[in-house]
Parts: sequence; structure tokens; C-alpha cells
Amino acid sequence: MGKDYYKILGLAKGATEDELKKAYRKMALKYHPDKNKSPGAEEKFKEIAEAYDVLSDPKKREIFDKFGEEGLKGGVPGGGGGASGAGGGGTYHYTFQGDPRETFRMFFGDESPFGSFFSMGGSPHGNMFQFSTGSDDHMDVDDDPFAHFGRGPSSFGGGMRGGGGMPHRKHQDPAVVRDLQVSLEEVLNGATKKLKITRKVLNPDGRTCRTEDKILQIDVKPGWKSGTKITFPKEGDQTPNNVPADIVFVIKDKPHPLFTREGQDIRYKAKISLRDALCGTTVQIPTLTGRKIPLNLSEVIKPGSTRRIQGEGLPYAKQPSKRGDLIVEFDVKFPDRIPPGAKDILKDCIPAS
Repeated sequence: MGKDYYKILGLAKGATEDELKKAYRKMALKYHPDKNKSPGAEEKFKEIAEAYDVLSDPKKREIFDKFGEEGLKGGVPGGGGGASGAGGGGTYHYTFQGDPRETFRMFFGDESPFGSFFSMGGSPHGNMFQFSTGSDDHMDVDDDPFAHFGRGPSSFGGGMRGGGGMPHRKHQDPAVVRDLQVSLEEVLNGATKKLKITRKVLNPDGRTCRTEDKILQIDVKPGWKSGTKITFPKEGDQTPNNVPADIVFVIKDKPHPLFTREGQDIRYKAKISLRDALCGTTVQIPTLTGRKIPLNLSEVIKPGSTRRIQGEGLPYAKQPSKRGDLIVEFDVKFPDRIPPGAKDILKDCIPAS
């Protein structure tokens, strides 16, 4: 008994063209040797390609429906000239001489549609985005490069090339994610960041590309937390076979020379001498706005102890009028040596425990 091409693809004899395409897509992906390493997958993959080759061709399908595989391959009268494998005397002979991988490639338009499942490497097209950054302090975008990075591969890229193929579905490239550092002052007041990207865009013919610069603008809102994401949909490289990647920026705190961030609070480490820690002093505490706040210390200050100055931290994103605190942490500097006379005074003044 010959092969039943309908059964190989899991179809009924009266299957429509759309059902045929869906069945080939499902079976070919399931048994592709690059994905399926089980014994017999290679042979099954070849059978699937042969079945699709026959059933997607109206002439071959008509002969198969009437005479089965034996009639198709063994030769039937009245096959007509001009068909693949046609011999003399009007007899039709069919032999599958195609490459199942080529059938697969022609259907999907990509030799390796599993690339995005197994690898997140560089772009098969070798495309790179280039970024430069600017701020609201300078209306022109800076020329210094911000970052260089490629996008990941597009899955099932390409399109239907060849008769009977299924119209391809463009799949979107993986998102391009980069950090965007902002200063604490920018988080306090808000800021406008301008970024220049250099990318490939399609020409009107839909087949060729050109290089284009574009300015992306990010309005940093007061109080934004580290980790906030800003997405520019589909601003990545364009090719005839892909949906451009989204470009995503993730807000990160830029290191500050004076302060560290703790949520909406900021922390400042004040260095004071042992004498001031014991006898009291007034410390000028800097703030993010540039002014200084006098902090009177009248009690004994222990190393690592803290004081809070309310409302001098960062704003809350959902309540910009409300701000966190400025935490002052004291770093008490001990002397390397104490004169003998001072030691005697300390012994008299300070309890042993």
C-alpha cells in the first residue's frame, strides 16, 4: 500500500489550501531535524516535505486523489506533458527530488526559524544601533556615543518565496534594552534627555534600506525610581522581513559625590572630629538644591548615629509636592594620638563604663 499524503499531514482528503498550509507548518516545525533529535525525525521531515509538494500542486494532487501514490509514481496514462517528471507518450511519472530543507526555507523564508529559541546572539544582518545623549541644558544633542549594541535575531524572518507557500508572519525582534543614568538633581527637578539613534529604515520600495538618524526624547519626571522603564515601540532596525524591535531605556541612578539614594530619602555622611562629637558643634549640611542647612549638635554624637532633616530628600513620583528626608550619618574621626595631659583630663571627666 502506498503512502497516504493526507494522513502524513493529518488531513482529510478534502482539505482546503489553508488547512494544508497550517498542517505543513505544524508538522514541519515539529519534525525539523534542527529541533527534533529523535530517531526517524529526518525521514519523517522528508515525508512531510514530499506530502506538501504533492498536495500543494493541483496537478499532482488530482492524480494522487485518483490513483494514489502508485499511480503518481508508477506512471498513469493521460498525465499530460509539461508536468514535473513527465515522460514520453503522455505518461506522468513523479519522483520527489526536492530538498526538504529547501522546501522548509521556501515556506518560511528563513533557513533557521529556531534561532530566537536557542540563541540571543547578534543580529544576522549585522545591524547596529548607535546612541548619543543630550539634556535640557543643551538643546543640541551631544556627539559622544552613548552606546553601541545590536539586536537579536528575528524569528521566522523572511517571507513566502515559491509556489504554495504560506504568507509569512513577521515576528518582532527582541527588545533592545539599555540603561539611562540620571543624576539625583534630575530626579529632584525633572529633566529632558535627548538621544540620537542611528538605525536602518526601509526605502519606499520595501526591499532596500538606508541609514537614518532620529532624536528620541525622554522627559524624566520628578521622583522617578531606579528601574523605571521607558519604551519606544518599533524604533529598531527595519528590514523587509522583520518587525522592528522596541527600544527600552531603564532609569539608573548616576553616582553622586555627596549623597546616596534610599528610595525617596537621600543619605549624607558628615565627618566630625571626636572633640566635636563629645563637646558639640554646628555642622553645615549640603542639600540637592545647593543651599546648606546648619545642624546644631549639642548632645554626644556616637559613630554611625543619624539625624533626619525632613523634606530635603527626593519627591514622590505620584505626589511630587511631597519629598523624602535627608538622612545625616555621622562619621566620627578619632585622633591618632592624645597628649598625656589630655589623657589625665579625660580619665577624670569620663566614667570608665
